[in-house]
Amino acid sequence: MDNVSNNAIQAVNNGQLSYCKFLSANDTGDTGGHQAGIYIAKKAISILFDEPGIKGENKDKFVKVRWQNDFTTDSRFIYYGTGTRNEYRITRFGREFPFLRTEHTGDLFVFVKNADEDYSGYILETEDDINAFLDAFAMGPTDTGAIIQKEDMPLDTRAELAFTEFIQALTVDFPASVEMSAAARCIFNAVYNHEENIILKPDNHLISWIDTEYRLFRKIEFSRYGDMITKGFKTVEQFIEVANMVLNRRKSRAGKSLEHHLSAMFDGNNLVYQSQPKTEGNKRPDFVFPSEKAYHDLSYPSERLIFLGAKTTCKDRWRQVINEANRIRNKHLFTLQQGISAGQLDEMEIEHITLVVPAPYIAAYPQEKRGNIWSLQKFIAYVKERASA
Repeated sequence: MDNVSNNAIQAVNNGQLSYCKFLSANDTGDTGGHQAGIYIAKKAISILFDEPGIKGENKDKFVKVRWQNDFTTDSRFIYYGTGTRNEYRITRFGREFPFLRTEHTGDLFVFVKNADEDYSGYILETEDDINAFLDAFAMGPTDTGAIIQKEDMPLDTRAELAFTEFIQALTVDFPASVEMSAAARCIFNAVYNHEENIILKPDNHLISWIDTEYRLFRKIEFSRYGDMITKGFKTVEQFIEVANMVLNRRKSRAGKSLEHHLSAMFDGNNLVYQSQPKTEGNKRPDFVFPSEKAYHDLSYPSERLIFLGAKTTCKDRWRQVINEANRIRNKHLFTLQQGISAGQLDEMEIEHITLVVPAPYIAAYPQEKRGNIWSLQKFIAYVKERASA
């Protein structure tokens, strides 16, 4: 793990309040609609102001921000409430500020409030750094764009009761990844009763499943370790042992969660597919449609075979899918990454890779590239069309 990841994790643990988000094309100037500064979601305004802005008025606040534990800017928090605008941004980074450039689209921005006018900021550029940070707080890409929750998380009453019932019925400390994912889907579908959205709104439904699993995992963590942490540890060794156990479990949870939920989404849409099929040598892509058998049947038309890789983040690792299924020239890659630079998307196009992301995340990508990015709903429709061809 790079020093920047360690420093960001330590700052969040020591800070009063913290926030993180992926830098969008709008933040970095990688789109025609660029606005000055970094946009902050309305659900996270407590990181900037004590009270929300009032529509019809602008308000601001001046702070010092130390970046990467290296240099400091005199920056400005501003709420734009006049005209048609209703948004919060951080501005005034200085002319030489290195991170609001197009190549930083998709980097993870971590912002920590240390005191009323004293902040720390970190930009995590590599996937290893990004995933190390998210793992440290049991987060996934869908959990960004909000205040980082370090304590027990508030829930809808119905969800709280369903979570409690599930946790009380457990016979192990933590269920296996596939069981955790299935439980999250079951709870969400039962509480909110919108299973029709598996077909009607698969993009939003997938995000909801993933978010529910994150919240369920944190509830189980709190139920298992809350008292222990409150009471403290007798020795440093005991603390380290528990800390390592928690971190390792957080890392392993994120690994298969996305694949489990995508499989359930494909099942709900009656798609014929195989997960982790064997293609060439020991290569096992995430999904092949319709099957491994069809892939190895040379009489089966290669243009009817469909490949889908699945990676929670893909700034660097998208290249891993290039050679995972040689019979399939045009590949698809699903990710929860919110934003990638136009340059990286150009590279993907050269390698015949089409990016698939949840529909609400497409706006985080460069404007001129959004037409080439698919939603999950569009990908599902494409698979159905190919299957009936």
